[in-house]
Amino acid sequence: MLSVLQTVRQTMLKRCKQPLSTLLIAISVLFSSVSFAQDLHQPWQALLSQHVKSINNDHSTAVDYAGFKKEEVKLNNYLTSLSNIDQSTFEQWSNAKQLAFLINAYNAWTVSLILTEYPDLKSIKDLGSLFSSPWSKEFVSLLGKKRSLDEVEHELIRGSGNYPDPRIHFAVNCASIGCPALRGEAYTEGKLEQQLQQQTIRFLSDESRNKLTTKELQISSIFKWYGGDFEKDFRGTNSLTSFILLYSDVLNLTETQQKLLKTNQVDIDFLDYNWDLNAAR
Repeated sequence: MLSVLQTVRQTMLKRCKQPLSTLLIAISVLFSSVSFAQDLHQPWQALLSQHVKSINNDHSTAVDYAGFKKEEVKLNNYLTSLSNIDQSTFEQWSNAKQLAFLINAYNAWTVSLILTEYPDLKSIKDLGSLFSSPWSKEFVSLLGKKRSLDEVEHELIRGSGNYPDPRIHFAVNCASIGCPALRGEAYTEGKLEQQLQQQTIRFLSDESRNKLTTKELQISSIFKWYGGDFEKDFRGTNSLTSFILLYSDVLNLTETQQKLLKTNQVDIDFLDYNWDLNAAR
């Protein structure tokens, strides 16, 4: 808010010789844009807080798709508001604001996809076919064109080069039990760093999906499918093991285990992925 007030002050000083009506219009436009930025994801926030429940000691969440179904009009209105954001507006945003927008869009449209057949499906994979996956369907109206979930994740987020942060894999949700939790709040520009860190810790600290035995690191298949993302420079890391070592305390790794990881004396086993729907039972 301080930065907003400073901007208002600068605007007033620049326009002090302008008519009062012009000055008032400028201030009104400024505060309207700030309000819009704050309110854009509020409908999604409200839906998530009501229909996403923490389970498994908060390592995971269960989604009340029946509840989402009853409020599908609100979800669709939110998706429409996202669709109304054009490319030029998007490009004026900070990287954090862009990334929060894209993660929210991916997760909200994934819920929308599930609702097209819910409750008559056991997995998101049931929405695909022999020749097409559910992630390749072009039903996401975003930034001026119809896109697939694959395009949102792999081109707009991962492929753009603008967001070189492997922690995004713990934020986007594939509506499956094996997936990192669908967060019970919307991602926002101001909280994004904290939210990504919390999601990463939340997932890695789940010993049913990530643990180090004597000489074997058993981890989610996410690290196999997107291994290249964890090999890019991120806070001094450039390999999967160095990324894992960033979270040694989360994984409760002993000094001996850390040394074994650092010297590549640990075998890595990628665990089977559970594609069952992450629905509340």
